[in-house]
Amino acid sequence: MGDRTVPTSTPAPSPPAAPGKYLVFRLGAACYGVSVLTVREIIRLCPVTPVANMPAHVRGVINLRGKVIPLVDLRVRFRLPAAADDDRTCVVVAQVPSSDGGLRPYGVVVDGVEEVAAFTDADLEPVPDFGGAVDARFLTGMAKTSTGVVTLIDLDAIAATEHEPEAIESAKGADA
Repeated sequence: MGDRTVPTSTPAPSPPAAPGKYLVFRLGAACYGVSVLTVREIIRLCPVTPVANMPAHVRGVINLRGKVIPLVDLRVRFRLPAAADDDRTCVVVAQVPSSDGGLRPYGVVVDGVEEVAAFTDADLEPVPDFGGAVDARFLTGMAKTSTGVVTLIDLDAIAATEHEPEAIESAKGADA
């Protein structure tokens, strides 16, 4: 018998976090970080146009200087408790891969931006083993700081799953 690869339904995890600069933002009481290399800009929350038949975590689209970009609420996407927008709520506009091989703008709503932090190899830890019940494919690592831990995430992986049936179904379940 030859070696056969059996396809699995478990998606590949994101690549591990690399040392470098990260934009650290807050969602509720927790801090998250994304590589500054993916961040295009940070803007105030502006008027959002809802789009029909979108998952609950997709707030809609915004018009950013004549360019229409999708807007995702990371709090909802990560199934965190709802919170009202306030004066610290903002949009992180990132560049993520598009289906045509280029890059496209992708906006995410966060509760507030904290800082740009430089993390070294000594600061970084791999994603802990949460067991099979936790979907950790968007996590790239954990960064230890003097005040706690920053969860490092992969916006490319989050954006790539927007059209997966399970993402849409889980979002619909959150509406119920």
